[in-house]
Amino acid sequence: MIVYTDLDGTMVGPGGSFFRTETGEPTIEPARALLDLQAAGATLVLASGRTRPQLAEAARIFGADGYVGELGAVLGWDAGHRYEMLRGAMPVEYATQTPLDVLRSLGVVEDLFARWPGRLEWHSPWHAEHESNAMLRGRIDVSAVDEWLHGRGLGWLRLRDNGVLPTADHWHVYHLLPDELSKGLGVARDLGRRALDRDDAVAIGDSASDLDMAPYVRQMWVVGNGARQPQMADLIARHDNVSVCNEPVGLGWAEAVWAALARQNT
Repeated sequence: MIVYTDLDGTMVGPGGSFFRTETGEPTIEPARALLDLQAAGATLVLASGRTRPQLAEAARIFGADGYVGELGAVLGWDAGHRYEMLRGAMPVEYATQTPLDVLRSLGVVEDLFARWPGRLEWHSPWHAEHESNAMLRGRIDVSAVDEWLHGRGLGWLRLRDNGVLPTADHWHVYHLLPDELSKGLGVARDLGRRALDRDDAVAIGDSASDLDMAPYVRQMWVVGNGARQPQMADLIARHDNVSVCNEPVGLGWAEAVWAALARQNT
């Protein structure tokens, strides 16, 4: 069995801690679940909006075999030592540039900020190391942004929602990246590279971008905090292989891991 898991808001909780519940109390349960996963011989792959260097380090810490990074734009394996950059629908005339370099040269992000003043900003400082997308935060209608991009002749770009920040204003994290890149398509490519199929895989996440993995795995779980997000119930209902955890963040992640192990053993 191979487990594709989101990190922030799923496997790790407030402040990126693996040992804190959603409300900040200490917990050892996620670590117990990780040990059980490793003892069962399952493969762990991190599927995140984080960058390649960040995920290579996280893979070492959690004993993961690899990662699907920047929302499906980069794949890493062999404990993160080897990787592949994906370009999706980015036009061939930009083949020598990274997607982020293209976005900067076109001024797309600045134009977005001007079109929706006060609604979007760089997700500083975490945006700085990205290669394949612009990492933003705020509150915006994703479909309105995609329509605006199409109207500007930039229909090869998409804005993806990567979940709610644990802050009082409940802003979301967004990634502006080429179309035909997603966590789901990254999972599909990673499975193909490993000569595995969807029946070998499960996934765990907390956001709309994580649900992109559902069609490519046997079973997916959404942790409790993710299921509480607006519109998530409707998105979850579109899939017949998605279950909702009772618990949020790390405790929900542990719940999903144990459920996956139990199903594997039946």
